[in-house]
Amino acid sequence: MNDERGRLAAVLDETVGALRHASLEQCAELRMEEYGEVTYVGNGVVRVKGLPGVRAEELVRFPNDLLGMALNLDPEEVGVILLDEGPGLAAGSAVRRTNRVLDVPVGEALLGRVVDPVGRPLDTGGPVEGTIRAHIEAPAPAIVDRAPVTVPLATGIKVVDALIPIGRGQRELILGDRQTGKTGIAVDTIINQRDKHVKCIYCAIGQRSSSVAKVIADLREHGAMPYTTVVFAPGDAPPGQLFIAPYAAMAMGEYFMRQGSDALVIFDDLSQHARAYRELSLLLRRPPGRESFPGDIFYIHSRLLERSTHLRPELGGGSLTALPIIETEEQNLAAYIPTNLISITDGQIYLTPTLFQQGVLPAVEVGTSVSRVGGKTQLPAYRSVAGDLKLSYAQFVELEVFSRFGTRLDEHTRQLLARGRAVREALKQPLYDPLPAAEQIAILLAATSGLFDDLLPAIAEASKRICVRMQAECPRIYDLVDSGALLGEADREELITLVRKAIGDAWKPSKA
Repeated sequence: MNDERGRLAAVLDETVGALRHASLEQCAELRMEEYGEVTYVGNGVVRVKGLPGVRAEELVRFPNDLLGMALNLDPEEVGVILLDEGPGLAAGSAVRRTNRVLDVPVGEALLGRVVDPVGRPLDTGGPVEGTIRAHIEAPAPAIVDRAPVTVPLATGIKVVDALIPIGRGQRELILGDRQTGKTGIAVDTIINQRDKHVKCIYCAIGQRSSSVAKVIADLREHGAMPYTTVVFAPGDAPPGQLFIAPYAAMAMGEYFMRQGSDALVIFDDLSQHARAYRELSLLLRRPPGRESFPGDIFYIHSRLLERSTHLRPELGGGSLTALPIIETEEQNLAAYIPTNLISITDGQIYLTPTLFQQGVLPAVEVGTSVSRVGGKTQLPAYRSVAGDLKLSYAQFVELEVFSRFGTRLDEHTRQLLARGRAVREALKQPLYDPLPAAEQIAILLAATSGLFDDLLPAIAEASKRICVRMQAECPRIYDLVDSGALLGEADREELITLVRKAIGDAWKPSKA
């Protein structure tokens, strides 16, 4: 009996000692938290009383883990935009600070994933691994930290790479009416970055879920998802999500740029972003300006796009290229938002419904489109083949319009029209079929040399045969073009000979 009592006493002493040790380690910590009270709930916005120390763009939390971001910091109240649907949110609900500015996960773990603007996964891949986070807002690199844009960003699209080239670190606007192929150019550019070590972020703002699902399926089909992140804010999401989406995507791209890599971010589209910001501003009682947009509508886009650049070698030499997309109405390029973005970016690719309806795809209007930086990055082989092609093509378009008013044309005019139509046919390209630079140059050389003048109905088939024969017989030209070397006279003759063989019996000598 005494032994049993001894064992129980020993166990009791050991338990008391463990509890005493645990109590010493787990000391209570006094922590202050700021709480506020919801005074008004609107469509996507909330007004809060309290939170005297809240910061601009700080993340706040409502009941049921609903998230919001402080946007208006007025003396009497705080205007908060909702980042989640809040059906149970009402006046009197508590709100508390999180003491952190809104940030998103960044890094390699996001590649191949579909996430919302807060970084929460929307696919079936499970939680996003990794703990690296970055603020969605960041200052743009200083002028002294930027390097010239010197490396081309190949899109694989003939009319873009030859006539409106884009460089890594450039901001090139894609604009046009709805259903003219703007997203197609962006997706083609992503697909063409395979094996080029460019990380891609596709940001869909206010798009239909079915449209974005098709884009994701196309990227998977062409093997582009392993190096692509999709940030999706659907059209039925709170306007706060639509507002922060491009900034979250830019933060994800900036991470790769700061690591010394090349990144590409596409905003599809910023017209939806501008409308969402207008809605939030009106609900928060900010003074409206032109077309009811707030006065800082220019600033929200400029501070976003200025973050894309090419860094100096001392800072890693990374680059971040931005391709914002904007939708015009009835081809009105002088509208408020399009003119703002045209003035911010380094050029624009304009797609017109007139060409789209005529079957000229991609429907790029060469005369209106321009690249203010990319010409310095274009591969030299393009210049030797398509140096004055843009000017001559624009002159052909005007000549074609005037020729409709007359019935008698001289022989020289007829030859110019035939050459222009052949070039236009050669610039056509199917969707999701990007071409290497060497194949583009061979096709353009055939068109500018007059070898396509008498083959107008069969130019598409002839172009395919040229590409097949080049892959089999001229691997040297691929390396020559990609190395940045000029095409010599012997190289041009070799290409022309190959083109004539590829065309075969369908080729007829030009009359020019």
